[in-house]
Amino acid sequence: MTDTTDTSTAPFLVDTAVVLTDAEREQVRAVAEGLVPAAGGLLDDPAWLSAARAASESLPHRLRCGLRDFRHDAGHDGTLLIRNLPVEAELPATPTRRGSVRRTATVAAAAIATVMLQLGEVIAYRSEKSGALVQDVVPVPGHEEEQSNAGSVRLHMHTENAFHPNRPHYVGLMCVRADPTGDARLCTASVRRALPLLTDEARRVLSEQRFMTEPPPSFGDLGGVTPVHAVLQGAAEDPDVLVDFASTHPLDDGAMRAMEELRGIFERTAHAHDLAAGDLAVVDNRLTVHGRTSFSPRFDGTDRWLHRVYAALDRRRSRPDAEAGGAVLR
Repeated sequence: MTDTTDTSTAPFLVDTAVVLTDAEREQVRAVAEGLVPAAGGLLDDPAWLSAARAASESLPHRLRCGLRDFRHDAGHDGTLLIRNLPVEAELPATPTRRGSVRRTATVAAAAIATVMLQLGEVIAYRSEKSGALVQDVVPVPGHEEEQSNAGSVRLHMHTENAFHPNRPHYVGLMCVRADPTGDARLCTASVRRALPLLTDEARRVLSEQRFMTEPPPSFGDLGGVTPVHAVLQGAAEDPDVLVDFASTHPLDDGAMRAMEELRGIFERTAHAHDLAAGDLAVVDNRLTVHGRTSFSPRFDGTDRWLHRVYAALDRRRSRPDAEAGGAVLR
């Protein structure tokens, strides 16, 4: 996808990336390896998360500065790419079962967790992948046509967990094994790029409560939808976006036209990211929707494998949904 938007006068950062030097990568590896045995290596143990939170302060200074700058202003694209993070030298076969997660610490899992802890508090959802803090994004046999992380058809652009009142502020997607076919790409599109291209009528309609959103398949059969909501929320000149083009439903014809206009602009202004092993894409879930191109999995142990971790800025806001005040939300 090619972005032709003129950003010469844009007040935001563009194409934000931090490429670690080999020395910085080894510094991250040392931090991650130190965490592998912490709390018995149990990623979901509060003691492991506490150790990871402390260890995240030992990440390379340049990386921490890049994360802090991104947290201050996510830029015009709302995506931060961090390249050359450490992964295991020898990986097992890519998982092929639905709901696959990481329960035991690895170098890659510790690396993404410590990075995300520099942005906020790591969270998960009990109804999604059994509440694991580090989740696998892999193709699953029999689910190829599904609009979820288990599918391999084109994944429509979406706000992560758009239906949930306490959706994550940041989504981290770290590649541990690249797609051997080279077809699978993470796609991102920012409302900051889309907004100037929308008609006045579409902006007005999208800012009104004329839409509803269902839970995604990854949450199981929860039933119900969100309360009626607007797609564009907050400051009119720099709004947040809340939409899932697979499960957000316009409530009238005008809302449908406005949503289709937004979809088209997102498609025209999207970036397609080819992630290699050790690349982490952090998406600001308030500003930027993401999806994936279609690809053809082999199911032979060599397929694309990402780790996914969520981070939230305000634990107080989500506390009513937190189980025992912890990191897992209902």
